[in-house]
Amino acid sequence: MRDELRSGGVSESVIDDAVLVLSELLSNACKHGRPLGDELAGDGDVRAAWQVDAGGRLVVEVTDGGGPTRPAPATPSVTAHGGRGLNIITALADAWGVRDDVRGEVTVWVVVHDDVHDPDAGHRRDDFATRITAPAVSEIPGLDFADVFDDLG
Repeated sequence: MRDELRSGGVSESVIDDAVLVLSELLSNACKHGRPLGDELAGDGDVRAAWQVDAGGRLVVEVTDGGGPTRPAPATPSVTAHGGRGLNIITALADAWGVRDDVRGEVTVWVVVHDDVHDPDAGHRRDDFATRITAPAVSEIPGLDFADVFDDLG
């Protein structure tokens, strides 16, 4: 994937983001989706694809057999072991969405940020950590440990 995209003029930072997006999409498909089970993908598979669209933007997509719910960003607790995938994708994407077909296949597609075509992409990437991490405990309103320590003394 990397060599093919590099030779097509896609920047290294966009390729890095696309690899992370693809990883998240594949993880979600394996965890939440049913296998495709068609002759094109083989029995029990998901399908991944990427292309550079007419505007020069990289589009990554993963197709599975659908699941019990529609893909949607979650609001996981600070201690949750999952539920952040689509939030990560949202932070790295110009756009993303879900496409259904008549056979029940579900495709999640992502247009990855492009520094060249989108001057704000670098700023969003710099801000990425603050958008996906939980606030510091000291910043959570109403959370005061002083009373607990007062009782100990």
